[in-house]
Amino acid sequence: MSLDPVQVMKGQDPMPSTCPATSNGDIKASREDNKDTHENVGSTTKPKPGPVRRARKVEGGIFFPKPENAVTIAVSSRVLFRTEKEQKVFEQKGIEEYLRYQVEHENEPFAPGPAFPFVKALEAVNGRLRELYPESEELFDIVLVTYNHAHVGIRLINTINYHNLFIERFCMTGGTSPIGYLKAWHTNLYLSADAEKVQEALAEGIAAATMFMPEKQIKVSETQLRVAFDGDAVLFSDESERIFKAHGLDKFFEHERENENTLLDHGPLKGFLEVLGQLQKKFYAKGHRLDCPIRTYLVTARSAASSGIRALKTLRAWGLEMDEALFLAGAPKGPMLEKIRPHIYFDDQMFHVEGAVEMGAIAAHVPYGIAQKYPHKKSSNTDK
Repeated sequence: MSLDPVQVMKGQDPMPSTCPATSNGDIKASREDNKDTHENVGSTTKPKPGPVRRARKVEGGIFFPKPENAVTIAVSSRVLFRTEKEQKVFEQKGIEEYLRYQVEHENEPFAPGPAFPFVKALEAVNGRLRELYPESEELFDIVLVTYNHAHVGIRLINTINYHNLFIERFCMTGGTSPIGYLKAWHTNLYLSADAEKVQEALAEGIAAATMFMPEKQIKVSETQLRVAFDGDAVLFSDESERIFKAHGLDKFFEHERENENTLLDHGPLKGFLEVLGQLQKKFYAKGHRLDCPIRTYLVTARSAASSGIRALKTLRAWGLEMDEALFLAGAPKGPMLEKIRPHIYFDDQMFHVEGAVEMGAIAAHVPYGIAQKYPHKKSSNTDK
């Protein structure tokens, strides 16, 4: 099974890239970067009205947390919504016809994409936080990022209102790279369908992942945000992964035993787990540990007795609590993720992402570390 971002759905065609990539990813001549410029759906009938939106308000005004105080989640329009039809218009008829199509269909809402349940869960957590801490700015703040030109934003706004989402911050770049804006927003996590932009964000120290959507998506909780992480090259560095790739499993176990009291270095998603933990502690402080609306999972191919202790000691030294830890000793991750039903699962290896998607879980690829150079071979079942 080979996945392409956000086009794993049955009957959906891969989105070809016919323009060469640039070294810094700033502009790709309205082909590659303008992928995000193309949003979705069909007829010209006006949509049925969605539920009434209820804005957060403080002292009579709408409440917007300062970016430096909030947990900022930047989401590409192509992962928040389904945009395949618009992409085909762009690929087949060009940018001008695409823009005309968007204007003609601006009253038709896009269908939900793979990040939609995740964003809804973030908003559910915000609702609980506002009940407990009415004046606090420590909330999830969602920024919609798109390569679209500004006048196409009307359809996005109409869609957001239709689905009753609270997203007021937009970043419409007109085909240029959004990475500089992500830094200005103090972004804690960036989710995109563009693997190259994800790599660019990671290179700038921004937690980022490429999202994938299963053909048949399992039902996820509407009241509890569930986030699952791989360990090596996601929460932790790829140090141990490098030993395994270079010298095999026995040397890996030996290295972990010799270094069990040496902390692993941080990986690209450590910071995101930290901010989740900070929000969890706000619920714990109000007596809501057992019914906390945020739950985190470590799902790793490491073995518990042979190599798990170093991972657990590292998390404890960082002051991070993981609600559940699954050490699978090389067993497939997909069946476990089917039971967890996460809103998002992060892994550095496409082999595990594919396994999650096959089971109906929403997964995101973190293109970081040695596994990108030496991908998983199907004859081996011990990759970390």
